[in-house]
Amino acid sequence: MDIDVRGPRFGAAVTAVVLAVVLVTGSAWLLAWQTLAFALGAAGGVGRSPYGVLFRRVMRPRLGPPTAFEAPEPPRFAQAVGLVFAVVGLVGYTLGPQWLGLAATGAALAAAFLNAVFGYCLGCEMYLLVRRLTVRAG
Repeated sequence: MDIDVRGPRFGAAVTAVVLAVVLVTGSAWLLAWQTLAFALGAAGGVGRSPYGVLFRRVMRPRLGPPTAFEAPEPPRFAQAVGLVFAVVGLVGYTLGPQWLGLAATGAALAAAFLNAVFGYCLGCEMYLLVRRLTVRAG
């Protein structure tokens, strides 16, 4: 079943704010929270992530019916990509080197910002590219 495109975009906006705060404060605990949010979104889909639940319960009733939908697989893959970057960032912040934490968190922030502001999901585009390549190869 397709999902409301506003949900992942809302999640990306919250993610961008969280990751920006991580970069400013260097908080490994906050990055651990974001890592958990990515893990839940990758495992259960964006609707089961904390930000997806927040969107569904608080924001969507105030916005009216959705006008655009998308397949759930690309945003779910994007959550998995975000999870990888968050884990690498968490390793950098907790075990070092700190520049690794900064770089991985910054890359995840850039991707979340693109999705939140412009509706361009890098992880979704990666999913679609991999899918096209595997269809051609198969």
